[in-house]
Amino acid sequence: MLGYFRAALYYTAFYPATIIYSLLCVVVAKPLPFAQRFKFVTQINYFYIAWLRICCGVKLEVEGLEHLPKDGAYVAIANHQSEWETIYFQTLIRPQCVVLKKELLKMPFFGWALGLLDPIALDRSQKRGALRELLSQGKDRLAKGIPIVIFPQGTRLAVGERGKFNKGGAMLAVSSGVPVVPIAHNAGVYWPGKSFLKYPGTIQLRIGKPVVSEGRSVDEVHADSVGWLLEQMDQLEALEMKKV
Repeated sequence: MLGYFRAALYYTAFYPATIIYSLLCVVVAKPLPFAQRFKFVTQINYFYIAWLRICCGVKLEVEGLEHLPKDGAYVAIANHQSEWETIYFQTLIRPQCVVLKKELLKMPFFGWALGLLDPIALDRSQKRGALRELLSQGKDRLAKGIPIVIFPQGTRLAVGERGKFNKGGAMLAVSSGVPVVPIAHNAGVYWPGKSFLKYPGTIQLRIGKPVVSEGRSVDEVHADSVGWLLEQMDQLEALEMKKV
């Protein structure tokens, strides 16, 4: 019962804040240059994360922050378990361009604000066309020095599920000569995907060393980056099992 109350309290502020701030962004942020627009639109994410900690007791520990490149573009890939990572990552990598499904931009309020961040919105029903768009738009963003964030599993999966990791991130990195930065986390333990309930605890997030792409094949870059990601996911799940 307490869990439902805490989650309800979280959303009583989350939704009104999202609606009001999204409308503000459409009016104020739209004419701004990209870097300033990104900074303005994503300010509310800090509120989301702080309010989640206050209401639901969800905290965070980050390892490997020093591995995020300070200068230059890169492709960040991460496992996809929760709505949490889409919120937090916009505070971790600033600015950024996220790869997402096109339907999200049609959502009232949230989608309007999200569209202001110039994401790479793909139509998943058109696989070949989606890959062409990813490579075309992705290379353009990277050439401008903007990091790309990709969730190669394509959809949120429950803790313990792996699914298939597509090679789009590795292909984009190799074609542009930028590194891949793998990021693993266990947010799905505390904020399960599409779940109303949030569970108190500390999310563990690990950032790996950049995987060099220059002079290497797509398969090599994909194997190294996803291999590290899978290893960390296994370790994080093993730590959770020890707590039980």
